[in-house]
Amino acid sequence: MHMHSGDEHDALDLSAHIAPVAYVSAQVPGIGGVIKQRPEDFIVEEVPSYDPCGQGEHVYLYVEKRGLSTTQMVELVARHFGVPAGHVGVAGLKDRHAVTRQVVSVHVPGRQPEDFPALRHEQLSVLWVDRHTNKLRRGHLRANRFAVRIRGVPATAAITAKRTLDLLARSGVPNRAGEQRFGRLENNHLVGRAMVLGDDRGALDVMLRPGSDPGEGGSALAARRLYAEGKYVEALAVMPPGFVSEREALTALAAGQPPERAVRAIGRLQREFFVSACQSAVFNAVLDHRLTAGTVSRLLPGDLAIKHDNQAVFAVDESVAADPATADRLQRLEISPSGPIWGASMLRAGGDVDAVEVEMLRHLGIRPEDLAAYAARSGDTLPGARRALRVPLHYPDVEGGADEHGTYVKCSFELPPGAYATVVLREIIKPEQQGRTVIESKPAGSASGARREPTA
Repeated sequence: MHMHSGDEHDALDLSAHIAPVAYVSAQVPGIGGVIKQRPEDFIVEEVPSYDPCGQGEHVYLYVEKRGLSTTQMVELVARHFGVPAGHVGVAGLKDRHAVTRQVVSVHVPGRQPEDFPALRHEQLSVLWVDRHTNKLRRGHLRANRFAVRIRGVPATAAITAKRTLDLLARSGVPNRAGEQRFGRLENNHLVGRAMVLGDDRGALDVMLRPGSDPGEGGSALAARRLYAEGKYVEALAVMPPGFVSEREALTALAAGQPPERAVRAIGRLQREFFVSACQSAVFNAVLDHRLTAGTVSRLLPGDLAIKHDNQAVFAVDESVAADPATADRLQRLEISPSGPIWGASMLRAGGDVDAVEVEMLRHLGIRPEDLAAYAARSGDTLPGARRALRVPLHYPDVEGGADEHGTYVKCSFELPPGAYATVVLREIIKPEQQGRTVIESKPAGSASGARREPTA
């Protein structure tokens, strides 16, 4: 592992910056409550960028899944069509503990949808089938629509929740990566950090050693303890099937492979997800810095601004920052400042803005050159990007109600791709005001998985 100077180590901040340092809606009290008690309490529907044209080598399926991660769904679809998982395309990753409706593409050249039997699964249903000329890729969607029930609150709390949603619709939503990006143990970014720094044993230790979750027990905890004792064969024998990445690494270790091979045995999508969590932790730290400084809705000289309609990026100098037209565009949520998704070829900000972004990266013990070295060494995709520090929220709606499970407040809204509904829900619930640090309750009847995938 690359080691930095002692002074830099003293400044390390290994948190994921999950909870915001400040709420945009601080003047509105939180309503409390919890989400995700049941999959049907959290519904997300993709709004595609385009409709399939009716011909081509790719079968498009519009599916509804519940209790399945995106990775599990991709594997299920690939097995059904008899193709490698890489032939299956999705526009976005979706949370496991939810009901999600999304488009999936399958590359089956020379074959028609009717050549395959109907896809039947208790956790996955197909709503329509069509064909198109290209694979569905990440980001091929216009928005995500959410309908979320907050439980454990009176229905009258809908009035307060509506005040918060309306305020966010006017000011924009801080575009932080939500807690599910960092996993149930909130350490996905630390696995990614170790991978970036070339510390393969460290990555395995973070992923496989006993964690800080008091709720984890049974065979998963037993497997972690066996790993810590160096008993890899025994650990693999008891690690639950749902812990896919852990089992992939343990399989390599049990076969006598070195740590480097064990890390490479983890699926490419999951490896990239770990590194992405590391990038997200740095972005969240930059966002918290801007929230504290009150500059999330302002442009500073050196900023790289993003146009929300087409994601185009442009540099900001003194004249642009001072232009009254810029202030008008900011207020209308046409443009916003961006933060770093650090990568080997990421577009860098300028001046003081860049200095802060580099500082937040160094707080995680990483230098810009470490990212380039990782990309060259691993062959994994790590180009980097700019991410808006805030995003627009559309079509806010709130209603209070009751069902057989008790009273609830149902919040509906639309967010751009990549934005997290849980960030909006934190603004509404403000769990810290209720003496809580989390807003999710474990879904009824679910097993705790090793990883948590993004909501959008």
